[in-house]
Amino acid sequence: MLSFIISLILGAIAGFAASYLMGEKSGMLKNILLGVGGGFVGRLIFGLLGFSANNLIASLIVAVIGACLCIFVGRKLFK
Repeated sequence: MLSFIISLILGAIAGFAASYLMGEKSGMLKNILLGVGGGFVGRLIFGLLGFSANNLIASLIVAVIGACLCIFVGRKLFK
């Protein structure tokens, strides 16, 4: 249960950071979903490249990069 709560908090931080970096205005729920989804996408892409995030800071960086990628792709698909 604690790891789930930590994942949500990490996702919210990553989503907020990605939204700020990409100039996206969104609410807390969208930031959480964006951060959690970005974490998945980031881990997938970095895993394919042969990298892994082994601590909290590295996981946060990977999630922010993945969330930024999700925002970029979303903008290209829906505009």
